[in-house]
Amino acid sequence: MENFLFQATIYLAAAVIAVPLAARLGLGSVLGYLAAGIVIGPVFGLVGNEAEDIRHFAEFGVVMMLFLIGLELEPAALWDMRRRLIGLGGLQIGLTTLAIMGLAMGLGLDWATALGVGLIVAPSSTAIVMQTLSEKGLTQSAGGRASFSVLLAQDLAVIPLLALIPLLAKSTPFVLPGGVQPTAAHSFSLVNGLPGWAVTLVTLAAVGVVILAGTYLIRPLFRYIHQARLREMYTALALLLVVSIAVLMGMVGLSPALGTFLAGVVLANSEFRHELESDLGPFKGLLLGLFFITVGAGINFGVFLADPLRIIGLTVGLMLAKGAVLYLLTRLFHLPGRDRWLFALGLAQAGEFGFVLVSFSLQQGVFGPDLSETILLVIAMSMLITPLLFILYDRISHRISAGPEPEPDEIEVTGPVIIAGVGRFGQVVNRMVRSAGFNTVVLDHDLETVETMRRFGVRGFFGDPTRPDILHAAGLESAQVLVVALDDRAAALSLVAYARKERPDLHIVARAYDRVHVYELYQAGANDIVREMFDSSLRAGRYVLENMGLTEFEAAEAQTTFYHADRAAVRELAEVWKPGVSVLDNPEYIARAKALNKDLETALVSQVKAGQAVPKTGT
Repeated sequence: MENFLFQATIYLAAAVIAVPLAARLGLGSVLGYLAAGIVIGPVFGLVGNEAEDIRHFAEFGVVMMLFLIGLELEPAALWDMRRRLIGLGGLQIGLTTLAIMGLAMGLGLDWATALGVGLIVAPSSTAIVMQTLSEKGLTQSAGGRASFSVLLAQDLAVIPLLALIPLLAKSTPFVLPGGVQPTAAHSFSLVNGLPGWAVTLVTLAAVGVVILAGTYLIRPLFRYIHQARLREMYTALALLLVVSIAVLMGMVGLSPALGTFLAGVVLANSEFRHELESDLGPFKGLLLGLFFITVGAGINFGVFLADPLRIIGLTVGLMLAKGAVLYLLTRLFHLPGRDRWLFALGLAQAGEFGFVLVSFSLQQGVFGPDLSETILLVIAMSMLITPLLFILYDRISHRISAGPEPEPDEIEVTGPVIIAGVGRFGQVVNRMVRSAGFNTVVLDHDLETVETMRRFGVRGFFGDPTRPDILHAAGLESAQVLVVALDDRAAALSLVAYARKERPDLHIVARAYDRVHVYELYQAGANDIVREMFDSSLRAGRYVLENMGLTEFEAAEAQTTFYHADRAAVRELAEVWKPGVSVLDNPEYIARAKALNKDLETALVSQVKAGQAVPKTGT
């Protein structure tokens, strides 16, 4: 027990120290976890052979991750992905296997061994890629969606790979001293010894059980747990759900990650979806982090130092070959420029399932222990390099065109109101103004958004509102009001400054992200500035006051008082705000903000006391 606690302390301390440091340096959490593993493993030797056992346990984080991904996908969305799952994913596995096989044969391996190597390194790392895409907000990009499709296809290919590898064996299975074979602990199987047709039926039955349970059993279970009114029971049920599905999939020879992903898709429309996400999210993050640490701790630097140039050359060759195949597929499937590089660089490594396949291939006699050590090290090195490739993508992505930019629309109408940007904010403004009988000219640089508007009968024009020619074509010379509702802070400032310069008499209503953005827009020339969350926050505050005992009238009065006081305070603070200087480094700003907050608090308390003697408090 004491040894377990000591090891847990080492792993947790390494993560707590290395990951925040890596994040502050802009390296990402995955590289931080890998570096932590290298430090406590090969460098200082604080952990030993138990890292391999812990890795098998930590791989459950990948299972949880795919379950949570499935919760985000409705079955219809998964069906829409079929072309990329079969076409893009299937071609990636097939072409990568052939490319690596050719390179391996060029290095002197026979065709069977070379094919085995190709099959092992063809899959990429779901854990690293999906974690990094999520951190960088790239999951919903074209490259991110294509990457997910390939990763899912690779998981679907697990069973064919396990079935094909034994056919390549050319020797008796490798046995460790003492007669122990290098396999994980045996688990109970429902398909061992069954004929092929029976295996198929049992497998389909297991998948059917998952679908039926997700459809008909989960809701009653959650209602039963809800009666206990214990928060930890929700977490226990979520863990039981994922673990039981993973065990069932393992018993019929399917990938646990595939089974839990399927269960997640089934539950995507469930009212308990968000509950499951919040309960499992922390476990997924910790287990994935532990998995990355064990990868770093398991790198055999003895093999590396014995012939570093050879290992580096093999790793680079592997990643170049996979990257070339991936880039070719981006051309065939017409991914835009920036997403091509995200797809090719992100999936160029070998994956965590390679560790399992190497042990399985060694057991089946596909190759011997020396080659297996080399392959394991190359897989680990490629995973270690991957976060650096994502950093490289970040550095060069702004220089890469995301694809040919469509030509802006020809704007043939003008109106008294120009609305630049028609996201959630701009849509409400546009609907309200048009409902009142005034014409608007709507501009947005997102073609998909404009086309969506048109499907609902709302006319808009595609084009960058910050471009002078587009702005003038929309009627800047004759417009009475310009609404700046752009998400990009810098673009909004640029547009306000240009419009004010061209039309000193134009009334400009601008959307601001926060107070500092308010000050910037104020200096740029905006007349009315609306903070994104300000009005909705005021309404929420009013509801709180009503439920604390104030009447609707008193709460509305408090809301109005706060509204006018805050607007006046912002105008005063704008005078002492200094561009380029943090408000925390501006003593005059801090002092004035404190005084204004105190004045506002005094005014609100006086108003409440004047309306009623003592407001009711909650129990």
